[in-house]
Amino acid sequence: MSTATLRDENERLKALLAQTQAALSEHQAALATSEEARRRLEVILGELRREKFGAKSEKLRPDQYHLPLEDVEIAQGVLDAAQEKAAAVIRGRSHAGSDQDRHRNRGCLPAHLPQVERILEPASTFCPCGCGAMTKIGEDVSKRLDVIPAQWRVLVTRRPKYICRRCSGPVVQAHAPEHVVPGGLPTEAAIAQVIVSKFGDHTPFYRQAEIYARQGIRLDRATLGNWSGRACFHLQPVADRMRCHLAAADRLFMDETAAPVLDPGRGQTKKGYFWAIVSDDRGHSGPSPPIVLFRYAPGRSGAFAEQFLDGFTGRFLQCDAYDGYDRLIEVARPQGPWTLVHCWSHLRRRFVKLARNSKSPIAEAAVRQIAQLYGIEAMARGSSPDIRLAARKERSLPLVEALKPWFEKQLSMISSGSTLADDIRYALNHWQGLTRFLDDGRLELDTNPVENAIRPICLTRKNALFAGHEVGAENWALLASIVATCKLNDVNPVAYIAETLTAIIAGHPQSEIDDLMPWRFRKTSSQHQ
Repeated sequence: MSTATLRDENERLKALLAQTQAALSEHQAALATSEEARRRLEVILGELRREKFGAKSEKLRPDQYHLPLEDVEIAQGVLDAAQEKAAAVIRGRSHAGSDQDRHRNRGCLPAHLPQVERILEPASTFCPCGCGAMTKIGEDVSKRLDVIPAQWRVLVTRRPKYICRRCSGPVVQAHAPEHVVPGGLPTEAAIAQVIVSKFGDHTPFYRQAEIYARQGIRLDRATLGNWSGRACFHLQPVADRMRCHLAAADRLFMDETAAPVLDPGRGQTKKGYFWAIVSDDRGHSGPSPPIVLFRYAPGRSGAFAEQFLDGFTGRFLQCDAYDGYDRLIEVARPQGPWTLVHCWSHLRRRFVKLARNSKSPIAEAAVRQIAQLYGIEAMARGSSPDIRLAARKERSLPLVEALKPWFEKQLSMISSGSTLADDIRYALNHWQGLTRFLDDGRLELDTNPVENAIRPICLTRKNALFAGHEVGAENWALLASIVATCKLNDVNPVAYIAETLTAIIAGHPQSEIDDLMPWRFRKTSSQHQ
């Protein structure tokens, strides 16, 4: 074979090798893309499984750590009871109550609970030898926790009539008191119980009707709804005044969640939204009381957020990164547009999900670094804004300043189409809002106050539709606002609603409505149960 022929063959083989290498590179790139897509699908599938079947929170409450032990404790209780019964048979029933039994841990019985005494006398107090009556030399006392099931009662009101027998004067009689349901069955306390059972304890009216039926009381859910609606009408001034207090707060939290509402005429449900507006200054020991106000809207547009905040004078709005809130930074107001403060909890949640699903070391490292910020916040919680700000400048600022370049470096080293890259870009795109807590000690690291307030809506959503129409959803929002605000202020909502309804029906002056605010109600945790 000639030299020219060998040279041509060599060139052909080189061209074929280059073509093969180019094709291999394309296949490798396609394989990498496919592998990244597979990983993303695995992450999405893992999130869907966890959303459907797993825990909804990224961390466990302390109580949840004890759940596996509860079954063991039940089994231990069965064993203890069996051993006690066997021991009683062996030593005789007269010795069943030993000193060891009496001194075991019985828990703490609150002093405010009423006590009912019963005295167990022997069958005879006469000496069996015939000496006569025996003398009492002491007694053993035991206290146990008892319960009377919640029961209804009939309140009978009598109004005697009086007349003078010596003259023809008029008949004298006390005026009949006004009621929420004129001439109806329920007292204000009964209506308050129905309201709190639904809007505080997430028990729909139809389930309440089943509970009451066990005591022989037949109340359909339409009746319970009518009672609640009448109370809602009378409590409207309270909710309006709560809104006025919120409007004056300098810093607010805001969030929204879906609410299924029946669509009349179609026989189907449509998606509405409940928006929660919260003022809670307990993190920095502020003087203002915590308040929750729910509002209903048929959609999630930021226009509804602007509508609900119309007339509010606050400067800071702590919210998630939903772009609907972005329009608030352009709203023309005398005090200037809203300043958005974003939530570290939402950012942390992204990396927690990724660390669970993919075991990403970068996501795990991000979670650890964010946890350091929360550790600093926990130590400063409850302190004045100046003390909190000083702690953040000294300890949180260096962490945040180091975290941003670390995010940027990791982003340059990973696939741009990965879920991890999306999460890092989320952090960098909202960095200004995430770091505003470093400039004001009144601001919080996250939006947990409003998330905690809105969480009961999710519980109620699992039990029943919110309303048969949008007006019903608005009424739900009003009653839920009052119940939730009572809880935040450590007030018994049943006692508050009952007494407030009574006061309003009796003609409480509208000019003194501030006296009926939940945070001014007497603390009832140990006085009125």
